[in-house]
Amino acid sequence: MNTYVYEIDDNLYINLTNKCSNACTFCVRNGKESYFGNKLWLETEPTAKDVLDAIDYEKKYKEIVFCGFGEPTYKIEVLVEVAKELKKKGYILRINTNGQGNLINKRDITTDLKGLIDKINVSLNAPTKEEYQALCLSIYGESAFDALLDFAVKCKNAGIDTVLSIVDVIGDEKIESCKELSKKIGVPLYIRTFIENS
Repeated sequence: MNTYVYEIDDNLYINLTNKCSNACTFCVRNGKESYFGNKLWLETEPTAKDVLDAIDYEKKYKEIVFCGFGEPTYKIEVLVEVAKELKKKGYILRINTNGQGNLINKRDITTDLKGLIDKINVSLNAPTKEEYQALCLSIYGESAFDALLDFAVKCKNAGIDTVLSIVDVIGDEKIESCKELSKKIGVPLYIRTFIENS
């Protein structure tokens, strides 16, 4: 059974793929089959119709978030198709991403997202490209770090409410460095609590 959508608190989350360009050492999917009781490993990836058919439109959601066990921008065409339909229904849409969507798709996907996605959360995780690569092990190497910063700036410039995010366990010094970096590129920083056990 594939879980294409799942609920946490007042939000609905959309799980599009298992694929990810990172192999983060801290990722919730490491050695786990489920997240908050939702089995998110997919046997088959959904079409836009699969996702749209799985949503209970009677329920009121604070936000609908593209976020599963993989990186949602691997499925940019499906994501955009789903987002267009949900936007017509008036939902607030967010993407949680590693910010490598332009590298993954070999083009600027922020033009696809403009006017469609309300919010984007880009996982920063570390203040330098060396530390980022040691932690996130991107298939793109250290170039992933500059790419995610560029992606965040492009999203902001496209009028999307964009934040960089880090977890609170990286240490005070790194948190301060991340604050300086976010100030430098003009994208706000969100510090979230590390979830050890889902």
